[in-house]
Amino acid sequence: MGWARKILRVNLTNGTCTAEPLNMEWASQYLGQRGLATKYLIAEIDPRIDPLSPDNKIIWATGPLTGTMASTGGRYSVITKGPLTGAIACSNSGGYFGAELKMAGWDMIIFEGASPKPVYLYVSDDKVELRDASHLWGKTVWETEETIKKTHQDPQIRVSSIGRAGENKVLFACIVNDLHRAAGRSGVGAVAGSKNLKAIAVRGTLGTGGIANPREFMKVTYEKKKILAENAVTGQGLPKYGTQVLMNVINEIGALPTRNHRDVQFESASRISAEAMHEKRPSDGKSHLVTNQACFGCTIACGRISEIDKNHFTVVNNPKYWGASGGLEYEAAWALGAANGVGDLEALQYANLVCNEDGMDPISFGATVGAAMELYELGLLKEADIGIKAPFGSAEALARMAEMTARSEGFGKLLGLGSKRLCEKYGHPELSMSVKGQEFPAYDSRGIQGMGLTYATSNRGACHLRSYTVASEVLGIPVKTDPLTTEGKPGLVKAFQDATAVFDSSGLCIFTSFAWSLADIQPQIQAACEGDWSMEKIEVMGERIWNLERQFNLAAGFTRKDDDLPPRLKTEPARTGPAKGLVSGIDKMLPEYYEIRGWTPEGVPTPETVSRLGL
Repeated sequence: MGWARKILRVNLTNGTCTAEPLNMEWASQYLGQRGLATKYLIAEIDPRIDPLSPDNKIIWATGPLTGTMASTGGRYSVITKGPLTGAIACSNSGGYFGAELKMAGWDMIIFEGASPKPVYLYVSDDKVELRDASHLWGKTVWETEETIKKTHQDPQIRVSSIGRAGENKVLFACIVNDLHRAAGRSGVGAVAGSKNLKAIAVRGTLGTGGIANPREFMKVTYEKKKILAENAVTGQGLPKYGTQVLMNVINEIGALPTRNHRDVQFESASRISAEAMHEKRPSDGKSHLVTNQACFGCTIACGRISEIDKNHFTVVNNPKYWGASGGLEYEAAWALGAANGVGDLEALQYANLVCNEDGMDPISFGATVGAAMELYELGLLKEADIGIKAPFGSAEALARMAEMTARSEGFGKLLGLGSKRLCEKYGHPELSMSVKGQEFPAYDSRGIQGMGLTYATSNRGACHLRSYTVASEVLGIPVKTDPLTTEGKPGLVKAFQDATAVFDSSGLCIFTSFAWSLADIQPQIQAACEGDWSMEKIEVMGERIWNLERQFNLAAGFTRKDDDLPPRLKTEPARTGPAKGLVSGIDKMLPEYYEIRGWTPEGVPTPETVSRLGL
């Protein structure tokens, strides 16, 4: 579709909705979605504001390839200042909402101020209005979507909403669309909750158009889909096993963080793996996995649809959870499982359903539970504090903590602050496995050295999706590098970070990068968008976006000291596996990374870099 060339500005304080032309000069520099919305946010807010104050803004943004026939062209992002970290936040989601917003004729929606009462935004092409959401406040994501569709008597409406976690400002609350796809990290849902914004409901009937060169676009997207289909990861592994294909792989190489990163291998990994999801259960003879599922325009279909064991203790008396629904992805299965030492697949699925239902990031939630369980085992947290026994490996504690956190009940209020604040409260900040306040994903940086640098330098706090060096260090994509060495990793991380910024800004899914490089993205952008989109321009654009985000964080008060890892990963060697005896080499890699980036030894972009990138 290229750009719709139109944005919607919603002032929640005044209750006004105003259409504006898209800034095409900025679009030529930042493309769309992550890059373009970040440019808008930085131009309009003070980086030092309280993320949960009315002064913060929150933006739903699509890319120029969102809603098109390009494979995976269904993405959208939510951009704001994140309450979990205080840093720039950009959370990416799939499903069908992004394409629907684009087909309604909008590139992005900017929300500012705060509503005096709960509201939701209804968008039907050019018809836009804020509606009362008092009857939706207190409802889950699932209930909200069902109610809105019934209200408008339209099952095709796409809904992006918060659950009770967002309403209660759980600092890792997310925004959920299509029941189980989520803009998941950094607490974007809490920002929506702070503004009394319950949901956006969109119906788009304008379709796609505005492609600069339709014939060439059809030709090039067809060619690129063939590459995805013929690739072992995107054509075979992900469709069959989803991201969960990684569970046993990462465990075997000794990089599966276990029991709050005490260990790097989990003895029960095979019980919560993709293979286990395919096996028949003894209890009912059914497999956990029902089918795979694709987002809009996706030819990979890595999504999981699962059905929980109706006899499991978590749901035996709760039929609401018996149906087929969103299943475990690798990151969620790790965070809810290995991070806590829990090897019960059905308990993981229950906690995952609660996260989907009430809008919580399962990565930060699960990792925070892991920190709480370590505090409990060290005697720093008592049963009386939590309300239950909470040793590592307790499926019962995991399930109960999910419920408490989603509803902000009792100890759940503390869990909802994330591991950094929880561990600080009990006097042991070093037990929070996080960077900039955001919890680690599912890769131990002692066993995959590049990921340590990725986590430390990620602009939105610890994140694997900003630089997935696992592709190179483990899977050999695009070239194989040794995961146990630091050599060459600063350059590798920079290359991945810059490329990912382009993927995220285009409207396409980062998973295509298992088969595609920027050389595959470039001709699709060139055919869809007017103007010159040479490889050189695209490569510089990725670097520009990364440095723009860095500038925001520096202005918000972050310094070099925030580009670091917890002491455990730098002082406690891995105890088993190929990485046995190793710690993270972050201190060796960081100075070289700064130099390659064109930053000072303190991590500040030099005037030459700023000038070269046009910042």
